[in-house]
Amino acid sequence: MKKLAVFLVFFPLYAMAKDDCATMHNVPETPMSLQDVLNLGLCRNPQTAAAYASLQSSKYTKNASYSNYLPSISAHGGADRLHTQHDAWAYNASLSASYLIFDFGKRESDFAQTLATYRAAGFDYDETIQNYVYSVIGAYYSLLNADADVKSATSALTVAQTAKNTADKKFKAGAVAKADVYKADTTLASSQLSLERAKNNREIAKGTLLNKLSFPANQDIKIQDMPATFGSDAEMENLEELISVAQKKRPDLLKANARTSAAWHKRNAAFLKNLPSISVTGTAGINADSMGGLFEHMSGRVNGRIGVSVSMPIFAGFANMYNARSAGADYENAKYTEQSVKNNAMMDVFTAYQNYKTAKTVLNQSETLLKSATESERVTSGMYKVGRATMLDWQTAQSELVDAQKQNNSAKYDLFVKRAAVALAIGDIKSGLKEEYDEK
Repeated sequence: MKKLAVFLVFFPLYAMAKDDCATMHNVPETPMSLQDVLNLGLCRNPQTAAAYASLQSSKYTKNASYSNYLPSISAHGGADRLHTQHDAWAYNASLSASYLIFDFGKRESDFAQTLATYRAAGFDYDETIQNYVYSVIGAYYSLLNADADVKSATSALTVAQTAKNTADKKFKAGAVAKADVYKADTTLASSQLSLERAKNNREIAKGTLLNKLSFPANQDIKIQDMPATFGSDAEMENLEELISVAQKKRPDLLKANARTSAAWHKRNAAFLKNLPSISVTGTAGINADSMGGLFEHMSGRVNGRIGVSVSMPIFAGFANMYNARSAGADYENAKYTEQSVKNNAMMDVFTAYQNYKTAKTVLNQSETLLKSATESERVTSGMYKVGRATMLDWQTAQSELVDAQKQNNSAKYDLFVKRAAVALAIGDIKSGLKEEYDEK
């Protein structure tokens, strides 16, 4: 329940508080960090708010089950017309109480079932929060990646324009053929098209993030880039440690376990329902021939009783038998479901771990590729200007540089997402984010 407690503190501060963020119509104009974006999203997101309301409903259901441990008291009053020669009215009032003493543990099983169901709802809420946080992280870095691609495309357009100007000058000087000018025009047009596509992708990425924050997609949002230290080798534990953490913290595993526990107690309660229960009962009443007489000269009018009652179902049309069998089948289903969830969870951890390791390698390789492509473009452009390289050579170098920049952008921000995927896989995404904030 530790993870549940963390989010029970974390989320209501934003989702349930009467704060301006829940009713604002426009995105803040100042640049927002990932933490700012998450806080704003958690405040406004209807899915997480609905999950919290569902958790509250389960909590009140659990609290209601405490009533089985308390006596039940009821009051009754009535008036009867006596069909006699006087047609008189008779009035009565009574108070009755009952308290369950012993039922072979059925009351405890019922309470344990509602408690386990409440715990499952808590973990379901936790899972909803973590999935939402992960989706916002993905949208956040997608926007950063799209923005970086626009900058790379703008830089590529500048290089293509330089190549165009150089080709024009050399053609006028008679140093190159007209074909070089055509090739430079083609490259320039292609670069302009790539820039427009990059801008379009950025708008889509921006709209996706705004949608997750419950704002209109046509608004604008400014976000901050993240520190390069995030995603270092020191942050990654080995696979065995990650699996161990997942078994303790992953909410769907804990939820499945809680549901299995609830199913076990439900089966137990269904069996115990066929056993007798013992209660203490008591009744006190007053009878009178007038309303005022109920409270006057009470001596002789008050009656009451106290006793012990035993009840046991004998035959209910086989309902109890089939309910017990149904509860037993539900328990078997819950056990197999829990095992399936566990298998899937372990595979998620393994996959996320391998993807993160690969993402780190890809980032290192893309950085090496970018350095090489940048230097190659610089050298080739210089060689073309002095007549030692062709326009085709320069075009090839430009194309390789653009590809290297896009791959580096993608690898850089993909690493952030893959790191968050590991945290999500082990059910500890908020702690991973805390480490990230602490680095700032």
